[in-house]
Amino acid sequence: MRRGDLYRVQPPPGGDPRKSRVFVVVSRQLLVDSRYSTVICASVFSAYDGLSTQVEVGAREGLKQESAIHCDMLVSLPKVELTDWVGSLSWTKLAELATALERALELDEV
Repeated sequence: MRRGDLYRVQPPPGGDPRKSRVFVVVSRQLLVDSRYSTVICASVFSAYDGLSTQVEVGAREGLKQESAIHCDMLVSLPKVELTDWVGSLSWTKLAELATALERALELDEV
C-alpha cells in the first residue's frame, strides 16, 4: 500500500448509499507503513466542480469514468478494508493532491 493508491471499498463508510466507493490513500508513507491499523483517505466522486480542493482523475488512474478526488472529504479507514486496488496516482497527480490537501486544510495560511 502506497500514498496515492486508489481502492474500492464495499460498502463505503458513513452510511454512503452506494454499494462501493473509491478512496485514495493520502496519509504520509510513514503512517501507511506503520503498525497503525488505519490510514487517512480522500473520497473519489464522479462529480468535478472545479474547486481547488479537488483533483481530476480518470482512466489513467484505473477508473472507469472521469472523476475527482475531493480533499474536503477525508476519512480514516482500516487498512484491512483497502484490498480492492484500482490504480495509482502519477507523480504529477500526487503533486496536485498535495496542493489540494494544503488548500482543504488551509495549511498554506499557517
